[in-house]
Formats: sequence, C-alpha cells, structure tokens
Amino acid sequence: MKTKTVFSCSICGYQSPKWLGRCPDCNSWNSFTEEDYISDSAKIKERTALYKDGPVLLNDVEVAETSRVKTGISELDRVLGGGIVAGSVILIGGDPGIGKSTISLQISNQLAKQGKVVLYVSGEESVAQTKLRAKRLERASGEGLYIVNQTDMSLILEYINKIKPELVIIDSIQVMFDSAISSSAGSVSQVRECTGMLTQLAKTTQTPVFIIGHVTKEGSIAGPKVLEHIVDTVLYFEGDRFSMYRILRAVKNRFGSTNEIGVFEMGGSGLKEVANPSEIFLSERPKDVSGSAVVSVFEGTRPLLVEIQALVSKTSFGYAQRRAQGFDYNRLSLLVAVLERRIGLALEAQDIFVNAVGGINIEDPAADLGVALAIASSLGNQRIPAEMVALGEVGLAGEVRSISQAALRINEAEKLGFKYCLLPKNNFKNLNYNKNAIEAVAVSNLKEALDIALRR
Repeated sequence: MKTKTVFSCSICGYQSPKWLGRCPDCNSWNSFTEEDYISDSAKIKERTALYKDGPVLLNDVEVAETSRVKTGISELDRVLGGGIVAGSVILIGGDPGIGKSTISLQISNQLAKQGKVVLYVSGEESVAQTKLRAKRLERASGEGLYIVNQTDMSLILEYINKIKPELVIIDSIQVMFDSAISSSAGSVSQVRECTGMLTQLAKTTQTPVFIIGHVTKEGSIAGPKVLEHIVDTVLYFEGDRFSMYRILRAVKNRFGSTNEIGVFEMGGSGLKEVANPSEIFLSERPKDVSGSAVVSVFEGTRPLLVEIQALVSKTSFGYAQRRAQGFDYNRLSLLVAVLERRIGLALEAQDIFVNAVGGINIEDPAADLGVALAIASSLGNQRIPAEMVALGEVGLAGEVRSISQAALRINEAEKLGFKYCLLPKNNFKNLNYNKNAIEAVAVSNLKEALDIALRR
C-alpha cells in the first residue's frame, strides 16, 4: 500500500503535487487542501473484477420495455424522462431546506408501497429522527422501506449486499467516507471515491441510486464539481426556500431531456405536485396596475404562462440601475436599448426592475415581447389588458420574430380564459387555434405591439 500527499481543489477536484494559490482549472482562489491519497492495488483489482462482462455488439443488447420504474410522483417522472432507469445514479442538489430530503423520503415511500425494497441511508439524522420526519410528512407507511444511520461506505455496501434493495438513497454524500482514505468526510478524495463506489454498485447490480448533494453559497454542488461528471442525472431544486413553490430542473440527464421541469408546492405534509403551474403563477396577479404582462414560455414539452412585472422609476443617482430576477440581465439591456433607439422611449435616466413571478428562470426568447411591453407600460403608467398574452422574440431592429410551438402556447392561454394574444406575423400563417375563444393579433414590429397593447 502506497501513500502520497496531493493538494486537491475543493471546488473542481483538480489535483496538484504542490499547493497553488489559484486553481488553474476553475480559477478559484485558496481552494487547495492537502490530502493523503492512498493507492491500494488490491482494492483496485477487487473493483475491476466486478466488471466480468466483456464487449458485446450494440445490436445484440436487449432492453426491456419496462426498464423505467415509475416513482408515483408524475412531476418527478417527467423530469427524469419517464421514470427511474435501472442502474442509474441520480444526484439531487439545492439550497438547504428547499426539499431534497423531503422528496427523497417521498420517493422511498412511494416505491415501498409498490412492493419494492428501498434502503434509505441517512448520515445526518438518527433512525428515530428520520421516523419523526416521516410521520410529520405522513410518510410513515410502506413495508419494505429500510432506514439506517451510517456514514462508513464499507458498512453501507454490506447492508446493500445483505438487503438487496431495489433503490438506494444516500443522504448526503458529503458526510460519507471510505476508511481507506485518511482525509476527512466531504473532501475531494472522499466524495469522489464514495461516489465512484456507489456508481460501480449501481452499474453492476442494476440498482438505481439517489444521492443528495449539498450546495455552496455560490450555488454549485459542494465538494467537487467532478461529482456531476460521475453521475447519470443531476437534478436541481430552484426557488426561494421561504416560498411555498419549488421547481425541479434536470441540468444533466443521460436518459432523457434536460428541458423538462417539475413544479411542487411545499406544505406541512411534504411536497405536493402542481398539476397546472400556469394557474399557480397567475393566481395572485394584479389586474388594474401598469407594468404587468403575461407571456407563454416553453419548458420542455409544457407551455407555461408566467407574469412579467416591470417597475420603472426615475433614478436618484447619476447611474441608472438595471435589475432582473428570473430573466437574463443581458437580454434586458438589449430590450431597453431597442426601446430607446427604435421606439424613442426616454429610459436613460430611469431605474428599471424586471421580475418573473413565481421563482421561474426564463430562457425562452418568446418572452421578449412581454418584457418590452411591461417596461413601456410602467414608464407611461398605462395598463396592459388583463386578458392579453404576448408572444414574440424582439430583434435589434425592433422587429418581432417568429417563435416555436405558437399554437400550443395560444391553446394554453385559451384554457386559462385569455381573450387576446399578440404574436409575430409569420406565426399567424396556418395557425390552428380556437378562433371563437381567443383573438390572435399579428404584429410585425415592436411599435405595432405597443400601439395595440397600450391602447386597447
């Protein structure tokens, strides 16, 4: 057994034989820590022996149609791509208190109710504390759900070999350790090694593994970034921990799309699915105020109606502020420049604040028109009709460009009672929608859209 000392970056996992003030990989300062890295050749041979199968032809591989396991939580299944794939390793990240352990316990209970054996490994709570939390969440039922308080990976692997569960949940990876490595739990070497052991277990036994990872104040998975490269799927909880709504987003998924989101409501009995997110996002929308517009954005295969709020006020300082919450700041600056140059609005001495209500982060360019309308509405203190939804991408020349899936967006607006829809002229051709329920108004540039929206 050989022992050597290395310095590892606690952010990205980069290793160096000597201490460095700045990481050459992620450019982080003072992130290197000294670790004793132990190379055990016998242990490596033992793990390599787990892979007994040789190469096979891709055409000879047979995949069963029922290879995905439904969790019983439809919003989670949507984000995962239809369910849990056998042998997959799924990482769940998010701010403290946002619901990572809660949804893990709910997954365990749902699968246990389906007759499956589940092992929930809690490294931060005792068995009694986990039981109390399960009772509070009304998730105490379900035969076949095993709970253990353990942080030693060698013992955890023994439990898994003995119980042979059909799902393993690790809460959390930052407190797990391998006794063969002398560094403390949560270090780069420990997190990488423990995650590697769990990944090998999942691939060789076809047992899916959920791993909970803490998030740093910068918003990244704590302990190294290499953790995200090892696993198959990375799920992030978004939203304010003090808000009752949570958005679950896949930022990496080897077995499905990364465009889908799941919307949950946090209550006293855990996370509840939100069947109609658009209705929730618009539930508290003020009707008779300026600076409020409704847009339709696509998240995966689902159109969502979101309220955009804008506040324009005269600046008290020499430099006007631009702030955006849930909307790209650079995109906001572009739209402000277009409104100034192409429309002639005097915004150079105005503070502009834009907010996407509900904690959602909008990346769809179809929201451009709604944001521009909200800013102009707030500046002139003119109200946009409450029954109107705006769709369209705004170009630098002030033109309104076509968007994708216009018919689905209009149909979603019609379901929620909207009467008017502003959309690009090119999308108006061959558009299939219920003309008796909602009126579609085609516009070719931003000036036309402002004239219609603020004078209707």
